[in-house]
Amino acid sequence: MPQLLVRNVPVDVVEALKRRAARHGRSAEAEHRAILEQALLAGRDAFRARALREATSGRVQGESADLIREDRDSR
Repeated sequence: MPQLLVRNVPVDVVEALKRRAARHGRSAEAEHRAILEQALLAGRDAFRARALREATSGRVQGESADLIREDRDSR
């Protein structure tokens, strides 16, 4: 598996990371991975949500039962 090296991290950030890892019951390395995954996946999910909103803008939205009823009644 690839490795990631981060240089010149301030001491207060390292200490905060260790405290956070201890609170979550995991090693500092595991905490690094969790933080990176959360940050990157959250950004990806936000991008997908924004893209979906843009792709569906202008469409009729509502309860499916109401939309079916309207369509049926219009015939």
